[in-house]
Amino acid sequence: MRLTARPRGLRRAAGRSLQLLALLGAAGLTGCATAPDEPRAAVRGEPAGPERDRVLHACRAAATALRTGDYAGAKVRLDDALARLGGLIVDDAAAARARSLFAAEDTKVFLGEPYERVMAYLYRGILYWRDGEPDNARACFRSGQFNDAGAREERYSSDYVLLEYLEGLATAKLQGDGADALARARALAGERFRLPDYATGANVLIFAEYGYGPRKVAAGPYGEQLRFQVQDSPSRSARLVLQEGRMVVPLPAYDDLGFQATTRGGRVMDHILGRKAVFKAATDAAADVALAGSVIAADQAHRRDHRGKDGGGAEAAAVGLGVLGVLGKVVSAATRPEADTRQWDNLPQRLSFAAVRLPPGEHAGRLEFLDREGRVLTARTRSVSLHVAPGDRDTVLFFSELPR
Repeated sequence: MRLTARPRGLRRAAGRSLQLLALLGAAGLTGCATAPDEPRAAVRGEPAGPERDRVLHACRAAATALRTGDYAGAKVRLDDALARLGGLIVDDAAAARARSLFAAEDTKVFLGEPYERVMAYLYRGILYWRDGEPDNARACFRSGQFNDAGAREERYSSDYVLLEYLEGLATAKLQGDGADALARARALAGERFRLPDYATGANVLIFAEYGYGPRKVAAGPYGEQLRFQVQDSPSRSARLVLQEGRMVVPLPAYDDLGFQATTRGGRVMDHILGRKAVFKAATDAAADVALAGSVIAADQAHRRDHRGKDGGGAEAAAVGLGVLGVLGKVVSAATRPEADTRQWDNLPQRLSFAAVRLPPGEHAGRLEFLDREGRVLTARTRSVSLHVAPGDRDTVLFFSELPR
């Protein structure tokens, strides 16, 4: 039966239903496309995937273990993370899915941004050296620099002063020539501070970290842009005071993770997320046009029906446009351009190091943190005690301003 052959009351009801459908699509589905900022797992009703976040959890736990003196626990967790960061375990299917229109970036296996991967290698290198393995420590420092390669601007690639300096020191300790690494480290440091010559006779290596590291945030209309927030710490440098003030060991900031995070330039994934955002916006706009056209066509059908004219063509157009509009809203709402903001959130901002020679035995002192003008931040000062082991093996100390 043709549409024009239906009773007038039925056609009138159908026209009103089409108007209602179009209005609901324009209002309700648009709201769905711009859902409130809820945790994604809660929105989808999915639990956090433990396997895809395994590296992240291991790195966080390793940093905590290192600060509490649980060196064995830190090693286990870092070894687990580095096995995956080194490419031994990579979920290519999840990575491909994250590049699709309808899966968020955080569905892929977490491998972190370059500064996060660098810190995993740095921490593991410190622990290797603590175990009397400077050769393995050197390999970790080199791997860290490799992971920092590939920045958009060449001057920001592999530009960690501390990693270069430590690589050369390990080489010198192993009876090799670390001059090239020292030269590279000094070039990276520039005029900020003067790096000391290698003291191969130093038997105490002091690693220190202070301030809070960068935070990842999503920006852009659909959260498709990964950005970093850096809250500069008041602690601009540190020093270790020993022998009742007779010995002061400076601990300047060799590297700043906030600087490292914000100077990398764009990622390949940024282009993919940008295309997703463009697709989402275009689909949403096209759906709005279709739904608006559906409302207009349904109204025309109602007017023609009220005047006793055939409104079948307008009703068919209203149905078609309404279906297209609703489908467009569904597709737009399902498109996931959000940047992955999972982060290793207990990292420091600044990294420091010093090498000194101390007699074996117990030593008491204090760790002081200084502001921009070199004034001691008294509230952050803490007492420390250290044990220097006898023999040829280096004593490795690790101090952190961050809470345990």
